[in-house]
Amino acid sequence: MKSLYDELKKYEQSDFYGFHMPGHKRNGGLTGAALPYGIDITEIDGFDDLHHAKGILKEMQERTANLYHAEETCWIVNGSTAGILSAIMGCTKRGGGILIARNCHKSVYYAIELNELHAVYLYPEMDQRTGLNGEIRVEAVREALGKYGKEIQAVMITSPTYDGVVSDIRAIAEAVHEFGIPLIVDEAHGAHFGFHPYFPENANQQGADVVIHSVHKTLPAPTQTALLHMNGNLADREAVRKYLHMFQSSSPSYILMAGIDACMGLLEIKADDLFSKYADRLQRTRKKLGKLKNLELEESEHFDRSKIVISTKNTMLTGKQLYEELLEHYHLQMEMAAGAYIIAMTSIGDTDAGMERLEDALFEIDTNGEVQKTTDDLSVKSVKTGILPQLEQICSSGDVWNRRNREQRRKSVRWDEAVGQISAEYAYLYPPGIPLIVPGERISEEAIRLLLEYRSIGFEIEGLKRQGQIEVLSKIDCENN
Repeated sequence: MKSLYDELKKYEQSDFYGFHMPGHKRNGGLTGAALPYGIDITEIDGFDDLHHAKGILKEMQERTANLYHAEETCWIVNGSTAGILSAIMGCTKRGGGILIARNCHKSVYYAIELNELHAVYLYPEMDQRTGLNGEIRVEAVREALGKYGKEIQAVMITSPTYDGVVSDIRAIAEAVHEFGIPLIVDEAHGAHFGFHPYFPENANQQGADVVIHSVHKTLPAPTQTALLHMNGNLADREAVRKYLHMFQSSSPSYILMAGIDACMGLLEIKADDLFSKYADRLQRTRKKLGKLKNLELEESEHFDRSKIVISTKNTMLTGKQLYEELLEHYHLQMEMAAGAYIIAMTSIGDTDAGMERLEDALFEIDTNGEVQKTTDDLSVKSVKTGILPQLEQICSSGDVWNRRNREQRRKSVRWDEAVGQISAEYAYLYPPGIPLIVPGERISEEAIRLLLEYRSIGFEIEGLKRQGQIEVLSKIDCENN
């Protein structure tokens, strides 16, 4: 089977001399850096063109579609963000409506701005026990479409979420299709779905029309590599492709594409063996961590079990303190820390030794005298990072964006002065990059309380020009539009 990497290596060792981009001319000696200059080429003869694939890249994308049970797959070297932007822009018309899960990634909101869409929100239920956002329920989708169906042009949800919560994609797809519109699923964190019964089927297998995967998040591929899959005839595939050409570099990296190909080739040949071992490893680890006495392994039937979520809610530690303890004393780098939990991401790339280090560290911390159970209502432990304040939309974020050069219509105010005013900025924690406040929403007391609480336990609020302040619009100016 032809490999893009093998073809690049063959070209590197040939006597071809390049009077073309890139400027390093495959000469690694210029910088002295041990980077793969030798296989870093542009669209030259024999290596196809990602934007108009007819040869090797076309064949490899077709093989990828077959692996993921998709009708069509496009490779992405600009990350899932480019896929999400392309999917939403291609499936909606400017000024139309879109139904989205409120816990979507910020890139979804950027697409809404770009196409000046009116967003209707689906709020996941908060799991009071774990403090995590729960699934998007099909009943909520049906209710929203029944109420706003005539103006909604597409539905967008995230599953699995950053925390690993999975929604019933099959049921949601059926509900959405009853209204003759496409379902877009941000499955960026689920590129490993569908390769073993221990994990859910992927969204292509469950009826979604457009699915976006970040290959690099949970599979052995370079950062920035992603996939966009399309199925059925409800999504405007031509429009999605058009926007993907816009949002994706016109000079895609062959190093990154070789990384996608190498990953896909590995899955074609060794997926059964690798995922069988991976599932066994995870089952052993989760069984052991289930015996923690003070710290707690979160479990749920609607959960991607590749995510190891450790709760500190019954201890004297915050999630951030546990995160820092693992980093500083055990040299274990977690994916993220929240108010009362941490997330450790795993993949087929993990080793038994690595998982055992995590187990040993958590049990050692768990038996430390300072990590005792507590029933105290500590303010830092009452912060639930998954809370999404339900704010009133006064105008669309796209409308606010169009005012960007009209500075006289906005001003910066302290957070404690912002209640009741209309936001002109985003406010979110990163990770996970889910907006707490979206431009055009009326800022509530709850939203400000959350910002203050997050800051008090050491989180930086992203999206704001200045910490402690937020840009707002004139109420009259916004409400008259």
